[in-house]
Amino acid sequence: MIKEFKDFLFRGNIVELAVAFVMGLAFAAVVNSLVNNLVMPIIAAIIGKPDFRNLTFTIHRSVFHYGAFLTDVIQFAAIGAAVFFFIVKPVQMMLERNRREPIEEDMPDEERRHQELLAALRASN
Repeated sequence: MIKEFKDFLFRGNIVELAVAFVMGLAFAAVVNSLVNNLVMPIIAAIIGKPDFRNLTFTIHRSVFHYGAFLTDVIQFAAIGAAVFFFIVKPVQMMLERNRREPIEEDMPDEERRHQELLAALRASN
């Protein structure tokens, strides 16, 4: 039974999955720090305050914390923007730069111009 448990633990890529999970948690901490320490102060400078958690209204002794919801929505949008602009786009640009095909030297001039135009069109998209 111990051998079966050991085989279960090390079957497939469970160790790689565990490492990815830990790295994901560490990355989430970095992104949260970026948002809380850099993005939210910018929002506070524009709007006046970075945290709306104290905004509430009451109906029949039920307290609705709509400010907490607003703060969470702003943080979600800020995290999404940070991931997109600081991770996704730079990685896409790096992969695109590495994916470009080198233009061969023995190619006819017309074919070389055609390849350069295609490369320019790809780069502009």
